[in-house]
Amino acid sequence: MFTTRPEIHGTFGVVATTHWLASAVGMSILEKGGNAFDAAVTTGFTLQVVEPHLNGPGGDLPAIFHAKSDGRPRVLCAQGTVPAATSIETIQGMGLDLIPGSGLLPAVVPGAFGGWLAMLRDYGTMGLADVLSPAIGYARDGYPVVARVSATVDTVHQLFAEHWPTSAAIWLPNGKPPTPGQLFRNPGTANTFERILREAEAGGGSREAQIDRAIDNWYRGWVAEAIDRFFTNERVMDASGQVHGGLLRADDLAGWSPSYEDPTTYQYGRHTVCKCGPWSQGPVMLQQLALLQRMGVADMDPAGADFVHAVVEAGKLAYADREAYYGDPDFADVPMETLLSDAYNDERVARIGDTASLEFEAGTINGVTPNLAHALSAGDSIEVSESMGGGEPTVSKSGVATGDTVHLDIIDRDGNMVSATPSGGWLQSSPAIPDLGFCMGNRAQMFWFEESSPSVLVPGKRPRTTLSPSLALRDGEAYMAFGTPGGDQQDQWSTLMFLHHVEHGMNLQEAIDCPAFHSEHFPSSFWPRGRSPRKVVVEGRFKGAEVEKLRQRGHDVEVGDDWSEGRLTGAARDGDMLKAAANPRGMQGYAIGR
Repeated sequence: MFTTRPEIHGTFGVVATTHWLASAVGMSILEKGGNAFDAAVTTGFTLQVVEPHLNGPGGDLPAIFHAKSDGRPRVLCAQGTVPAATSIETIQGMGLDLIPGSGLLPAVVPGAFGGWLAMLRDYGTMGLADVLSPAIGYARDGYPVVARVSATVDTVHQLFAEHWPTSAAIWLPNGKPPTPGQLFRNPGTANTFERILREAEAGGGSREAQIDRAIDNWYRGWVAEAIDRFFTNERVMDASGQVHGGLLRADDLAGWSPSYEDPTTYQYGRHTVCKCGPWSQGPVMLQQLALLQRMGVADMDPAGADFVHAVVEAGKLAYADREAYYGDPDFADVPMETLLSDAYNDERVARIGDTASLEFEAGTINGVTPNLAHALSAGDSIEVSESMGGGEPTVSKSGVATGDTVHLDIIDRDGNMVSATPSGGWLQSSPAIPDLGFCMGNRAQMFWFEESSPSVLVPGKRPRTTLSPSLALRDGEAYMAFGTPGGDQQDQWSTLMFLHHVEHGMNLQEAIDCPAFHSEHFPSSFWPRGRSPRKVVVEGRFKGAEVEKLRQRGHDVEVGDDWSEGRLTGAARDGDMLKAAANPRGMQGYAIGR
């Protein structure tokens, strides 16, 4: 099969990320003697600076990893919780039926900083200066702006200029968006990271003590105080078209910490696929695989109508279950064992026919079929304005990936393996906090107000995030780390990559380059929660005859650009050989290794 690039091979280490600068930084850490965790943390902070339209210091972090010291896969949950003051009654009292997609109201505790430093402390070997210096350097001295940063700032130009002056001060130098290729600096972010580093080191002590001091400064010190002050005193325009204040407070940060947990898994042939739990959408990939394992996809043309139909219809069933059953398991009883069981999936796969289903119905468990009416009509009366920064800047209706998140996959020579999908705190999500040089995220927009939903808004709860890194074992050994940005599409595209590699015999680069597609049949996780029943967006490289076959089956097919679906990266360990690949779409992602 034609590929845009070679699959990278090496024995020392491999790094694949969504931005070439981050990949280079990650590889440099491995070359300096750091392990995969040191490289991941350094890469994560670098991505916050060089892809600010896709993530930031005020964002979220889910990661899945395999440490040689543990001998088993683990999940790091650094998804922040909704503030204690954010309740259904409070939001509805403002005349709102959903939390807006931008502004101050959708902010949750910024978990990425604490998550990265917990990983560094518990699994890394390097100090704070080692992992923060590259990000500080790019923020202080500048980095070349990619075209999507310019386009994103241009979209919210008027919002910044008229309503968010603290963001305009950073992102509209001389009153204009930065131009592609321009060397851009964010001294506010550099100042924040430098102060964190300076005060952490000033206290002396061990590497771990300094890391803990940095975490404390962020969540119980001056960073938390700056966030509290801004959210207490400011009222700003948001995606609802109204002015609102914020509800995030210092106490919310002080009471939060990241956590480790076992992954949710599914056995697919030789492979054990590992995902974050149902506080994320991760298990929806496992549910798709449970259905597709029963459908003979290995014998289907990966660019043919039969394969597209099978994947799309399986996705409809899995994503319906996501709406019905997924939520923070600290607040909801999620029947994950049943959802992945043979009996349940034998019954569900029988619902897939030869034509495109118009239904959006969850499976029946213990004689009860959940009512999804709230999810099917959520955004019907809401007018969307891109210029208000609403929702997640994910995949447009034409299928063109306009960004939303970042991703990284790293394996070192000892076999340590990390997959992470940081996001949130996008420059367009909320106004910049001038004392810090960055903004908070908007993940609380993912909550429902329907009391029967496991994703109903409750103070202190984790939103059901779309962020979904992946890791797979092969014959019980850590084998592959992979993932993609893309909001609700993440576990559609990751499923495609896995199937192309495992079932169709493609190498990692071939699996990424293979023509891709996604469904919009289910409600979006992002404000205003719209959906397009039976809609499938395919890349223009699909043959016209296959597109026509899909339409004859009842799919509402939209043909996007030739290279428009996904931003996948991946890395694998095959014996002594390490392999990596990255997405050519968008001209940013790169894999490096030796």
